[in-house]
This record gives sequence, C-alpha cells and structure tokens, in this order.
Amino acid sequence: MNNNNHYLLPGNIFAHREAHIVTTVLGSCVSVCLWDPINKVGGINHFLLPFWNGEGLASPKYGNIAISKLIGKMQELGCDKRRLKAKVFGGSEMFKMTNALMNIGERNIVLAQDALNRENIPIIASDVGGKTGRRILYDTSEGSISMIRLSRQIDDIPI
Repeated sequence: MNNNNHYLLPGNIFAHREAHIVTTVLGSCVSVCLWDPINKVGGINHFLLPFWNGEGLASPKYGNIAISKLIGKMQELGCDKRRLKAKVFGGSEMFKMTNALMNIGERNIVLAQDALNRENIPIIASDVGGKTGRRILYDTSEGSISMIRLSRQIDDIPI
C-alpha cells in the first residue's frame, strides 16, 4: 500500500523513484503526467501559462519550461525519453472570455500537445477543456490517474 502522498501546487514539478500519490487541482492550468513503464517511474507538472517570454525567471509555471524540466527530471531518474508516455489534464475555460487570446486553458492545452509531439512522447490519455475544473490523483508507481470533475464553474460560486 502506498503511504507517500504529495500535493502538487501550481507552478511545480514532481517526480520520484519511490511510489507516490500526487494530487493537484486544475482549472485553466494543465498537468502533464509522464510515465516510464519499464522503470515504473512517474512525474507530473502543473503549469499556469503556456509560454515564458524570456523575462524574469524561467519558471515551471510556464508550460514550455514545465514540460522540458519534467522530461529532464525523468531522465535524471533513469528514464529513457523514448519509453515515456503522457497523460494530459486540465485546460478548462474557467471564466467567460470574450477575447480568444485570453482563453488560457485552450492555449495551455495546445502548448502541451505541441510540446509532447515535438518530443515524440505519445499522449495515451487526456481529459482537457470544458467548463469545469478537475482534481487528479496520480499514482506514480502505476502511471494511473483518478480524476474527479469539479461540479461548478468559477462564476457560479457565491462569494
């Protein structure tokens, strides 16, 4: 039984040789979960925005940084990039947007798909887009995901 639990905050990456259940909550953010089926090692990121523009810190809160850093971390743990499989979650349209450029969720999804395609890492499962958030639990020892779709949009929650 796995007793190692980790809560992944936005803008962070987690990968470990030991089995963990990693939990995170996604709205417009996206998580890419990577899995090496031979080494039985998993890793996950949680990014908020698609692209780092080159100013300030190259933080994993940006998708293009978070995905490359996660791949690097998996390789540091002995994973072969050619064996990696990906699962992608999140990217909801949490707020009503009139400007398509402001739809961060959709831009995050496209960034994740394009980056993984460029790295030749197949996406074997995904649950992206829509109007509600998700809570995911990633079992890094099995590469399995449990997902709970949150029942309300942000603009439906009373303040």
